[in-house]
Amino acid sequence: MKFRGVMIGSDNPEALGAFYTNVLGEPGFRESSWFGWDDGAQLIIGSHSEVSSENVLPQRIILTLEVNDVPGSFEKVRTLGAPVVAEPYKPDPSSENWLATLKDPDGNFIQLSTPWRG
Repeated sequence: MKFRGVMIGSDNPEALGAFYTNVLGEPGFRESSWFGWDDGAQLIIGSHSEVSSENVLPQRIILTLEVNDVPGSFEKVRTLGAPVVAEPYKPDPSSENWLATLKDPDGNFIQLSTPWRG
């Protein structure tokens, strides 16, 4: 088996798709209310009849976006109106790794992470 990607069902895929377009750039796939990005793993956003309102358990699945500059990327995403869950921080002060967590318009957690160095 090979992990291929994540699909997020939404009752407002247009708003969610617009948000991720501002974060990730233009989707490689766009059809009606469906959006798709593929950068080695896929992120697909579309409507789902069984989904409504904000995610009530956003910590269950966290989308991680790898960035070189967590504080700079954090400011970019925050200015798009994303609520802050955790400001940029180093989980281990002696390492080069940075993390930050925000929410997308559906309340899903987005974690910004530098490329992980062990």
